[in-house]
Amino acid sequence: MRQNIFKMSFSKVYPLYLQKAEKKKRTKEEVDTIICWLTGYDEQGLKNQIAAEKDFEAFFQEAPQINPAASEIKGVVCGVRVEEIQDPLMHKIRCLDKLIDELAKGKTMDKILRKKGISQ
Repeated sequence: MRQNIFKMSFSKVYPLYLQKAEKKKRTKEEVDTIICWLTGYDEQGLKNQIAAEKDFEAFFQEAPQINPAASEIKGVVCGVRVEEIQDPLMHKIRCLDKLIDELAKGKTMDKILRKKGISQ
């Protein structure tokens, strides 16, 4: 099962992220912002990855830089605590899942993106 997730096409899961967010009146732009924040892709880089139908393994392997604040992502996703996941790739996948969950649950973007002490 583990390899099935790693080899799953990111472009096939991306619409599910959008659907989950949009059901809760959140936007594609917010989903893209979260993905880019986590991975370091810019908007065009994200579009290129989706168009190339990269699997999760390649998507994260080619990511410019995983955000250092990703270590602050904690909580339960799919019945597993994110911070306890040992496999580095699975951890990144579940971090992304957790961020999309937080968006769908109505958290503010500042909280989702782990911004602290910002007064904007």
